[in-house]
Amino acid sequence: WMTDFDAAKAKAKAEKKVLLVDFTGSDWCGWCIRLDKEVFAHKEFQDYAAEKLVLVKLDFPRKTKLSPELEKQNKGLAKKYDVQGYPTIKLLKPSGSEIAETGYQEGGPAKYVEHLKKLLK
Repeated sequence: WMTDFDAAKAKAKAEKKVLLVDFTGSDWCGWCIRLDKEVFAHKEFQDYAAEKLVLVKLDFPRKTKLSPELEKQNKGLAKKYDVQGYPTIKLLKPSGSEIAETGYQEGGPAKYVEHLKKLLK
């Protein structure tokens, strides 16, 4: 997972991939933690992501301290993309324009990959 949004956009453009941006609260948000454990940690999701996506994690932790640059970047992007809650998953073109928004989905990695494929059609 990348944390530098501009570097991720450049990588997505170079590799002709979609950005999957995870707005998360890694140390306090229960649904975020479940999404990590039930989907993102599994090989099935990781294999699909390696082929089709550039993964970006924008964290909003309560206990862990982010660098001032990262905190500023993440807050600015949450405002830009109108993030109202966590987890929010944005699928973006390499330019940064939004394709779709989603979040936590039950059913594990295979179901989540199918869900992403439908959103990207």
